[in-house]
Parts: sequence; structure tokens; C-alpha cells
Amino acid sequence: MKQDNFYITTPIYYPSGQPHMGHAYSSIIADIFARFKRNDNFNVFFLTGTDEHGLKIQRAAEKNSMSPDKFCNEISATFKNFSKKLNLSNNDFIRTTEKR
Repeated sequence: MKQDNFYITTPIYYPSGQPHMGHAYSSIIADIFARFKRNDNFNVFFLTGTDEHGLKIQRAAEKNSMSPDKFCNEISATFKNFSKKLNLSNNDFIRTTEKR
């Protein structure tokens, strides 16, 4: 029997601050869909991550006396850990500053 593919992503979060309830809500909703599709025998790919570009990131880094790279490394790690705390079933976590 051929498995159908199902792709789902959360918003690619803008990490200018700490994760909050809105991030949790949209992540959990995406996770619910991914899990139900897996139960229906779909080949699921579930993605989440952070968008680390823009003036807002630069300003948040400056406010915290950090370089944008260091700031993004710390905040993105927080978002990645947040995914683990929520027990999400995502296949991957992407950062828009990654070379891939």
C-alpha cells in the first residue's frame, strides 16, 4: 500500500523575544494534525523553526548588548528547547541563518 505524504509547519517564529502562549498554541495545533495524520498512515514531515533576519532582531540584540548572531543563537536554542518541552513530534527545526 502506498503511503501518502503530508507536510505541515508552524509559523517560522521570529525570535526577537522569549516564546509565549501564542507560540505554544500554534505549535501544539500543528502537532495535533501531524499526529492524527501519522495515525491515518500518512508519511508526515513536520517542520518548525525561527526566522532570524531583520531590523527587529538587530534592535533586540543591541538592547541586550549582544551581536545579532549571538542573540539569535541563544534565542533559537530557547525555541528549540521549547519544542522539546511541549513534546512536539516535529521532524526538523530550521533556522533561516543556516547554510542549508
